Amino acid sequence: MTSAGPFDAVIFDFDGTIADSHAAMVRAYLQWAEEFGVDRDALWSYTGIPSETIANALLPAAVASAAARRIDELEVSDTDGVIPLPGAEDAFGAVPAHRRAIATSCTRPLLEARLGATGLPRPDVVVTKSDVERGKPNPDSFLLAAERLGVDPARCLVCEDAPAGVAGARAAGMAVLGILTNHTAEELGADWSVATLADVEFADTADGVTLRLA
Repeated sequence: MTSAGPFDAVIFDFDGTIADSHAAMVRAYLQWAEEFGVDRDALWSYTGIPSETIANALLPAAVASAAARRIDELEVSDTDGVIPLPGAEDAFGAVPAHRRAIATSCTRPLLEARLGATGLPRPDVVVTKSDVERGKPNPDSFLLAAERLGVDPARCLVCEDAPAGVAGARAAGMAVLGILTNHTAEELGADWSVATLADVEFADTADGVTLRLA
């Protein structure tokens, strides 16, 4: 067993970390690719980053903004099969509300739709792409989450499944627990890695949140 902490707060990514939205995401993006003539294979190089960034990378500037809005429309309208990933419910139960946040590349409407589909409780602090000018891999969403929680970024742990999110957490000066939903430990480059949150035991102590990794 490996132990880490204590941390003043734990900031969770959403898709691929606490929620399985993969099938819904694939359906939305495949329809979007067909509508805008995007090469399907090119899509999968872009994970864990805002829809606006994806649209700007794959389409001409003249249509990118409209295309990004269309991604969001498709994703918000399809939450079929979005469920909590193993360990997510226990993690939310173990980390108290004043030490817990979500920081996601989802827009706020998309996060609200998917979080509602999971049935997980909504943290008091939720930071979405709608709240920051620069999304992941920039540190803005993580830094804003720490600010809203009232904690030092250096005392935060981020749980992430995407390289862009790990890079953003690193840039924010935070420790990172990698969730191996879609990438290998080597690809993520986190401080520690587990298959799912079910492999982590969180505990709230007087000094902060500690964790034990299986």
